[in-house]
Amino acid sequence: MSPQAALALKCVPSSSQDLFRAEVSAGLNARPRTLSPRWFYDRRGSELFEAITALPEYYVTRAESSILEHHAAEIARITGIGRALVELGSGSSVKTALLLDALAPSVYVPIDISGEFLYQSAAALGKRFPALSIHPVIADFMDPFSLPAVVRHLPRVGYFAGSTIENMTVAVAVNFLRATARTLGDNALLLIGIDRVKDPKRLIAAYDDAQGVTAQFNLNLIQRINRELQGTIPMEAFRHVALWNDYEARIEMHLKAIRDVDFMVTGEPFSIGEGETIHTENSLKYGPREARTLLRAGGWLPIEEWTDPEGLFTLLLASNPRSQP
Repeated sequence: MSPQAALALKCVPSSSQDLFRAEVSAGLNARPRTLSPRWFYDRRGSELFEAITALPEYYVTRAESSILEHHAAEIARITGIGRALVELGSGSSVKTALLLDALAPSVYVPIDISGEFLYQSAAALGKRFPALSIHPVIADFMDPFSLPAVVRHLPRVGYFAGSTIENMTVAVAVNFLRATARTLGDNALLLIGIDRVKDPKRLIAAYDDAQGVTAQFNLNLIQRINRELQGTIPMEAFRHVALWNDYEARIEMHLKAIRDVDFMVTGEPFSIGEGETIHTENSLKYGPREARTLLRAGGWLPIEEWTDPEGLFTLLLASNPRSQP
């Protein structure tokens, strides 16, 4: 890790911790109780999510990688080479190497909320692509952020991998897409992954795997609250639950209390009854038409789309002809 990277890790704004505290308090006081999935991704959460992507039940990463393996050259023919590649929620950037090979970007900007994990991933890519200019940015892409000055005058292509857009309600997703259009600028392109509606049994298995890794990922949120917000939540009093909400066309993840429990978070008392849940994540699923409609509502014009051989997952390429008001 470079000295600049080490310094950046020490300079994560305290406002993020203040926001964490405020959102946890508001979410635990709400009815129904909710916590934002953005707080899953401390270092341990990021590591667990990467483990999830390798699970046999979790088809998303394999499906997206298959699309990139078969169609990255075609994507590059449409986007052209030499653009700045901006990845939102880059994580380990494992799939990104396929795009970097094909697009030959002039600059790569990975953006992630987990600083230490971000710099480790960027360093690994730097070894694989030593000539590539890499400028990692620690940021929550759901909040306003600035791109590095080095990409200010470069044409850009955004990459929003996996199915993270589906963690947002439709209204939030539309606002996010419009904000992304403003950030990436005029004539930018966006390559975005969207998971498709499919057999609920397969969906539930992907979010409640036999090895229990997704359960650890969900329960790690309790550990983070206890560690960072002086929480006293007994983790053994909760279990991970994943269910399919057909009316909303979404997978839901919850932390369900298996007994009555009292606890504190930053000195604030809470009580949760047996059987009550804390709703931690949604993952909406879209049909092809709904996915294109979502992009158009967010100000993006769909250009092309690709799917894996089983039709499980879609990568869509869209253009931003002009910045959104």
